[in-house]
Amino acid sequence: MKVRRWLVAGLLFGALWVLVRGASLTPRSVLANFVVGVAVGLPVAYLFRRLYDEEVEITQPIAAIPYVIRYVLAFFKEILVANVDVAYRVFAPGTPIDPQVIFVPLRVQTSFGITTISNSITVTPGTVTLDHDADENALYVHVIDGRDPEAVVEPIRTWEDYALRIFDEERSPEDPAPEITVHPPDYPPEPKRATDHLDAIQSPGESTDGRSDTEAGADAEAERESGTDVDSRGESGTDVGSDDQTGGENDDR
Repeated sequence: MKVRRWLVAGLLFGALWVLVRGASLTPRSVLANFVVGVAVGLPVAYLFRRLYDEEVEITQPIAAIPYVIRYVLAFFKEILVANVDVAYRVFAPGTPIDPQVIFVPLRVQTSFGITTISNSITVTPGTVTLDHDADENALYVHVIDGRDPEAVVEPIRTWEDYALRIFDEERSPEDPAPEITVHPPDYPPEPKRATDHLDAIQSPGESTDGRSDTEAGADAEAERESGTDVDSRGESGTDVGSDDQTGGENDDR
């Protein structure tokens, strides 16, 4: 079913107004602020209706509402458990801590799905999303205790199952989840040496000036032989000079 987008925008503005105003959680206060938000939002949305599509499909968003509720409940449950766990580690001396970086490939592919999962991980105490690998569509997740990686990733997979439904992804929760990796070899990257760029340019068996090792060795050998010949000629000249000097002394006598 399709409806005018400006109508949806106006209603969303009303809901946003309730959150911005910080209304008390009483039905009367929430309803009053929502009505005020809609009264302001509908005219504004109608005025700027040319800036977005004329109609919007609302069937999928309505169908996603149950999964949104499940996602929120699962998220807050994990938040509560993680808070207790981190607090226990802080106040209980001797609690083992084994930080790890876990490489978690995802099934969600849309930017909204990836962002939702990433932020949920970061907001949860004890875990933080370090980076997203766009080529592998995976997250680098740092955990405070990575001795049981599967247990760490289990709530992430639960969130992902709901996100696949919420954002109408191509893949479904029934698809097998990709395998995770602890301490992937490519993260963090090894420090580069100052000569790495030379190694990349110079191929095996080739010197830095572009000649092969054989050619470079032959040239070096020729230079050594040339130097030996020069030394030999120098010594010969010295011998001849000595002979001439000796002959001259004999003539004087």
